[in-house]
Amino acid sequence: MTKCAIWVRVSTEEQNTENQLLMLRQWAARRGLEIVVEHLVEDSAYSTARGKGQAFDTARKALLHGAHLGHYSVVLVWALDRLSRRGMEDTLSVLRQLGECDTEIWSHEEAWLKTGDPAMRELLVGLAAWMAKQESLRRSERTKAGIERRRKAGLPVGGRKPGAKDRKPGQRPREGYVAEQERRRAEKL
Repeated sequence: MTKCAIWVRVSTEEQNTENQLLMLRQWAARRGLEIVVEHLVEDSAYSTARGKGQAFDTARKALLHGAHLGHYSVVLVWALDRLSRRGMEDTLSVLRQLGECDTEIWSHEEAWLKTGDPAMRELLVGLAAWMAKQESLRRSERTKAGIERRRKAGLPVGGRKPGAKDRKPGQRPREGYVAEQERRRAEKL
């Protein structure tokens, strides 16, 4: 039975990994794949500014390390932009590193990744990676414009949303991959 890893990523607390995870588990079962590890990441795949992207980088290194050790030969992703939003060079680099380990990427939403022509695949991956990065840049520009508009209007900028739960004093927030693993361990108890 072919062994696989599942890679799931969301970038905001409002998003949930469960939809991607459920679909990828079902896809693995239909393809007769044995899931050996699930990487669940709640972090930005674009930026490392202000601490964002650190949990993503750590989890992605673990994904590449597992492939290097031969733990799996397939990585299932919902879409290629879950793996990177840092542009063509970064995306192609990750795919190249996985390829050097004889590990394939299977994208639920991008069947064209399985094209037999390596040059065509590289072209399409580059285009998809460029589009993902542009989407992230536009989202960032809209956010900055909204903050500036609120600032000029004298409205509060940043901080917690009304009704957000407060942490206990001195409690450090848990984010991304570590938080997801702790939650899963607690559910098993």
